[in-house]
Amino acid sequence: MVELHRPMFNVGAFLASAGLGRRIVQIPPKHSFYMQGDPADSVFYLRKGRARITVVSQAGKEATITLVREGEFLGEGALAVEAGLRLSSATAITACTALKISREEMVRVMHEEHAFSDMFLKFLLERSMRIQADLVDQLFNSSEKRLARILLLMAEFGQPNGQSNEKTRGKNLPEGPSEGGKYLPRISQETLAEMIGTTRSRVSFFMNRFRKLGLIEYHGRIKVHKALLNVILHDNMPGDNSQQPEVEEGN
Repeated sequence: MVELHRPMFNVGAFLASAGLGRRIVQIPPKHSFYMQGDPADSVFYLRKGRARITVVSQAGKEATITLVREGEFLGEGALAVEAGLRLSSATAITACTALKISREEMVRVMHEEHAFSDMFLKFLLERSMRIQADLVDQLFNSSEKRLARILLLMAEFGQPNGQSNEKTRGKNLPEGPSEGGKYLPRISQETLAEMIGTTRSRVSFFMNRFRKLGLIEYHGRIKVHKALLNVILHDNMPGDNSQQPEVEEGN
């Protein structure tokens, strides 16, 4: 009797194409994947672009939980409780392409395909560790260091918690002098201010400061150099942040 074997499950192919219970969606910049309080009925896999996860308090104050980049999931909380509600919002920073997977399809593939469940569990652990690092950053670091960290994460130089996904392996907290630098997706100073919990004028001051020190370049788009890591790894920034010079509002 010939034993029939199922073809090997291809995680990459599953996440790259539409199919039963999943479809490809396009999210313009500043538009939402989902909003806090919406039904938690799906999970998104970000194929292209950048997004951020935020929460809003009853008083209307917004806080950024974490950033999401290509190759990561959004809305994984939908798997925790059936017919639950979203506890956070997900918003596109740049134009995004994502695979929207229904909760039922996610549950099915996790139960039936070990390769997928192993990959997803690895992602959940890395996301948890990054959010812990983000919380420490918010609690103990100055707004200047929080801005430096956000710029480095968006430039994908590495994560201060020392973790990486498959796309960023080998890019963790490099040391040594800057070589070239990396451009960020287009992002406004207002958005950066919202992400680190400060004002646009403070962000403008810090950006001008970083530029004068050669840590970034700014000509329409922000170019980040590895030397900016010194702001996070060492408390050796010259000057006193409590005494601000006049802000250059045009940057």
